[in-house]
Amino acid sequence: MPAINPSQRQTAVVAAGLGAYAIAHDHPIPSISPDQIIIRTAAVAINPVDVNTVDNFAYTDTAAGFDLAGIVIAIGSAVDLAVQLREGDRVCAAVQGMNPLRPTDGAFAQYVAADADLVMKVPSDMPLEEAASLPVGVGTIGLALRSLGLDTAGQKPAVVLVYGASSASGTLALQMLRHAGHHAIATCSPANFNLVKEKGAEAVFDYRSPTCVADIRGHTRNSLRYVLDCISETSSMEFCYATIGRAGGLYTSLAVCSSRVKATRPTVKADWVFHPALFGREVAWPNPYNRVADPNMRETARELYGEAQLLLDQGLLRPHPIEVQEGGFPAILDAIQRVRQKDVSGVKLVCAIPHQE
Repeated sequence: MPAINPSQRQTAVVAAGLGAYAIAHDHPIPSISPDQIIIRTAAVAINPVDVNTVDNFAYTDTAAGFDLAGIVIAIGSAVDLAVQLREGDRVCAAVQGMNPLRPTDGAFAQYVAADADLVMKVPSDMPLEEAASLPVGVGTIGLALRSLGLDTAGQKPAVVLVYGASSASGTLALQMLRHAGHHAIATCSPANFNLVKEKGAEAVFDYRSPTCVADIRGHTRNSLRYVLDCISETSSMEFCYATIGRAGGLYTSLAVCSSRVKATRPTVKADWVFHPALFGREVAWPNPYNRVADPNMRETARELYGEAQLLLDQGLLRPHPIEVQEGGFPAILDAIQRVRQKDVSGVKLVCAIPHQE
């Protein structure tokens, strides 16, 4: 594999002010820490966080992007042999883009430094474009299941409502709940009923139906206790709260919860999960996203990605349907705009990054 000289420059998508990204052709190539690897990027996935960060707090010239897949081209000196990574391996990884403390960390770049103990090796039958859609979702849903107390092996099976089940996070949640032995029920539009059933939903409800809440309460005999909200807006939280049974329960969101809705049902415990915390490092974003370094979160991440690797190796965890955008870095800017405009349904946008010597 070709050697990487940290003094060299590369192409990357970087923040160019609030609400704006730009393509930089002279962005630094990241230096490799002893516990990291360098990945030559082959594909990146677009996530809502790519919009939410730049629209709310943009750190100029900081690399963007959180999800990628590619080829290992360098391995740090302290990478544990137990990780079993070799140059030339096909891997996927999550990184913290828009990181003012480590401005070269973003996924939307030709070369990316990733924590070796948190990457997943890509099965030989899975295209790298599909693999790029997995890492952030796997970590986020793993955290969400822990928040709900549904990640312990051998526990009593529970009925869990996944709201927004046809989203990329939703289909991962359905699969991970099924493999943990739980019973997932789901909401989505009728056009995606078959998709969510294939991914593990045992019953599916049309969230637009005026009787949807009543239908779910009837199906669960007014005893639903666990809800995972993959849409994570105030309106979806209100809907989810209405489905939880009379005794109360647990609600987990993928974004900050509405304090107003939380106050409506004291018997419901609400929580939200935040993927960048998994790296165990300081997150220097504005409140409520800022975090102090937490080594325990890094250990949690190792466990979550290790469990996901086992599922991948057995063919038990499959990506959400993807829509591949050709055109390299300009395609990333177009795809981000589509996510901003909510012009995406039933697929996750992935951009292929052609390799250039």
